[in-house]
Amino acid sequence: MTTAVPTRVDVLVVGGGPAGATAATLLARAGRSVLVADKATFPRDKCCGDGLTTLALRELAALGLAPETVPSWTPVHDVWLRSPSGRQVHLPMPSPGVFAATTPRRELDAALLHMARDAGAEVADGHALTAIRRHHDRVEAEVEGVGAVTAGFVVAADGMWSPTRKLLGLDTPGYLGEWHAFRQYAHGVTGPAAERLYVWFEADLLPGYAWSFPLPDGRVNLGYGVMRDGTRHGKDMKALWTDLWLRPHIAEALGPDVVFEDRATAWPIPAAVNRATLAAGRVLFAGDAARTTDVMTGEGIGQAIASGRLAAEAILADGDGDRVAAHYRREVRRELLADHRMSAVLNRLLARPLLARGAVRVVGLNAFTRRNFVRWMFEDEPRAVVLTPRRWHRAFLRRPAPF
Repeated sequence: MTTAVPTRVDVLVVGGGPAGATAATLLARAGRSVLVADKATFPRDKCCGDGLTTLALRELAALGLAPETVPSWTPVHDVWLRSPSGRQVHLPMPSPGVFAATTPRRELDAALLHMARDAGAEVADGHALTAIRRHHDRVEAEVEGVGAVTAGFVVAADGMWSPTRKLLGLDTPGYLGEWHAFRQYAHGVTGPAAERLYVWFEADLLPGYAWSFPLPDGRVNLGYGVMRDGTRHGKDMKALWTDLWLRPHIAEALGPDVVFEDRATAWPIPAAVNRATLAAGRVLFAGDAARTTDVMTGEGIGQAIASGRLAAEAILADGDGDRVAAHYRREVRRELLADHRMSAVLNRLLARPLLARGAVRVVGLNAFTRRNFVRWMFEDEPRAVVLTPRRWHRAFLRRPAPF
């Protein structure tokens, strides 16, 4: 944070994660005055699987992120799926180029926030939003340690428990998200998981799954996610955590010398963009605050960046508060809603072990199914592209790598 923090800006961005940093970068590049406020001090850890899909990579490439600015950036070239029956399918990522990667959120988020600073945005990390009031022509906010801030618009990218939404009285009582996930880092991985990205569809997790995502120097991000359907409780999930990594096929992938670091952390995942409050007057909600996570995979980085981009574009396209809000709602639904609905349907199918087994069998039929499924799974094309002909193009499933 610089010594002089502006108290009157075009846009106040609450939250410095991928959605907020993206919005701040694009707005500042366009000449708007921007203040980013976040209660955390960066770099900071963020519970996440650390996986970057092709969707996320394309958004990052368009934003101008240089992978070399993220120290643990790890390209992924091989994906291994395992069905509940034990069938294992190898899906080589397309080449040349990088269509998937992993990196700790501590590093990625810091790099994105640095881009916002470089673009001209002021960053007040370690300073929480404490009050907010909406007016027809402005928004007035109080930021801890900064004081009163007046902004033309606010982009609330402050996570699932969005303080902005709560302060505005828009919170949903009792909402806990659609997914629940556990994550822990490990090192000393000498098995094939040191280089391969694994997704294990365990029968007792469906339609969720367990994962091992590779990082440099024999480290991995291990975790599992399940749908919050009321049948699992925190205590059961903790017991399952211990059992999961002792299962022979997972232990073999990790190797005998694996060492778990620190402790497992858990977090809820909001995946209900179809029901979320996307805008309230001159306040636009983005990322987890808009519940944009993919309801089938629990992946949310690409969607968060996309929503931050759409928020910036809406503000830049229309100066009037009502028009900006309408523009943003329309574009979020246009880009994310059809995919959400398709994912929800697929989720219901994958909840059945027999259908999950059949899906993995079909995926592994031949080189064509393996090649095109992996691009679709990693969101090189929107999941609902078959239902939205406007998205068809000549290079369908043949686009070059984002990096």
